Amino acid sequence: MAISDKDFEQLRDFIYRHCGIYFNAAKKYFLESRVSHRLAATGIKTAAEYHALLSSPAGATELKFFMDEITTNETYFFRNPAQLKALEQKLFADIVEKKNKIGFRKLRIWSAASSSGEEAYTLAMVILEHRSTLFKDWIIEIVGTDINETVIAQAKEGVYNAYSVRNVPPHLKSKYFKEDGGKYILSAEVKKFVTFNKLNLFDDTKMIFMKSFDLIFCANVLIYFDLAAKAKVVQHFYNNLQPYGYFFIGQSESLHGVNDLFKLVHFPGGFAYCK
Repeated sequence: MAISDKDFEQLRDFIYRHCGIYFNAAKKYFLESRVSHRLAATGIKTAAEYHALLSSPAGATELKFFMDEITTNETYFFRNPAQLKALEQKLFADIVEKKNKIGFRKLRIWSAASSSGEEAYTLAMVILEHRSTLFKDWIIEIVGTDINETVIAQAKEGVYNAYSVRNVPPHLKSKYFKEDGGKYILSAEVKKFVTFNKLNLFDDTKMIFMKSFDLIFCANVLIYFDLAAKAKVVQHFYNNLQPYGYFFIGQSESLHGVNDLFKLVHFPGGFAYCK
């Protein structure tokens, strides 16, 4: 269903105010298709009426469904091998050394825009493989957050298809998954380290309370924000990262022109940011 330019602009601006995602004119077709799905589901006749519902207190439930429609959730296990290798070969040890000096044996990791949980659970598996050496007797907390409640529910369930686990090393797949009818069920041993919660990265009030993380991951999310929204969200990440911590974004992304407080750190095949 085609929507007018005026209706597109209203919905685009509403989305931007709500979560910072910006749809330019080239993405009008995408928004039209998603709005069409919701009009069919709700029985609402026009985009203008739908916008009015989303903007009203009565539209809170529908807003959840709409956010599920417009957010992208492409992910899989062990998606960024260069980042994981850097963690295993150097960055974990650096953090452990610094935290041992202050006598605080607790590792906190945030997977922002965690989707269906593959990134957060990948990190849990990697840490488990170093549990007896680097992280013996440590408290491990991994927090996954997303604006999409549907994928949060999927993450909590911990059941995946073959596509999601295609990059998992065979020995880890057999160790941490049980295959059942083409589905891969994640072990409780991995799941116990990870919690998932709904979070809008554009919500200043809630972002302020995401404190004291040693590692923050936010891959392939900033590409959906304009410069002002990127700067706002990245500043929160900076504030919520420990002085010795590391911030990871997608390997095709950059903070150039977005935030000049972070320092770029290179490692073979990739990079991270630190304070």
